[in-house]
Amino acid sequence: MANHIPQISNARHYRSDQVDDDIDFEIKGAEMQFVEVELDPGESAISEAGSMMYKDTSIEMNAVFGDGSGAKASFMDKLIGAGKRLLTSESLFTTVYTHNGHGKAHVAFAAPYPGNILPIKLDQYGGALIAQKDSFLAAARGVQVGIHLQKRIMTGLFGGEGFIMQRLDGNGWAFIHIGGTVVERTLKPGEVLHVDTGCVAATTADVDMDIESVGGIKSMIFGGEGVFFAKLTGGASGKSKVWIQSLPFSRLAGRILASAPGGGGRDKGEGSLLGGIGDLVGGDRF
Repeated sequence: MANHIPQISNARHYRSDQVDDDIDFEIKGAEMQFVEVELDPGESAISEAGSMMYKDTSIEMNAVFGDGSGAKASFMDKLIGAGKRLLTSESLFTTVYTHNGHGKAHVAFAAPYPGNILPIKLDQYGGALIAQKDSFLAAARGVQVGIHLQKRIMTGLFGGEGFIMQRLDGNGWAFIHIGGTVVERTLKPGEVLHVDTGCVAATTADVDMDIESVGGIKSMIFGGEGVFFAKLTGGASGKSKVWIQSLPFSRLAGRILASAPGGGGRDKGEGSLLGGIGDLVGGDRF
């Protein structure tokens, strides 16, 4: 398939005894994307519970305790992994899909809301990725899904994603879901980028994340961007990456709630002069 990248023998691995499965994949769709993963016999993919769209019958599905990164993990490792997932509001269990047949088999994972699926080959970014909570969709077996704690209290309180973010470690493919359109920026050493706190989707591990005031009192009250920006600073490597999303889920949910009469919002009548009466006549309400 077009997105296959051969396994690199001298890739930087995050642990010496584990090489992640080298899966093939294809991302399909536009506004509501899904990723179709192609597995060879014996290969596996892991995903969040409930994200599967379809699978071939030769692929066996098992729910495992923890992050599903490896079958040889001890019970204590699995317990720690499950605890980390609980802190990021994820399920205690991960689903593992293993191809037990012959030839090629496929399993697909769907995004939960409009946006883009971002494929990341972790060994190309130092073996780690920091992402917003709930963004992890699926990965090759061997990728570890953990937590990243903000080092600064103020960043944790006002940085948009709180104290805890997701950290993906490994050398294989991982897929995260980003709301709306994704923008990728490369930061030079010491280069600073201001981003709306909710629009920070993911960064490489060497990016320093802090917060900075938006400016004067007028800007804070009437600017519509809150009190703080996320301040992202590039690391010394010169290869720092930042992925920005145009539609954070919190913003989408807020707009839906504001427009829902049953949730305390105000019905705008879709631009109709008749408003609610027009809805009654048109059949939108019973």
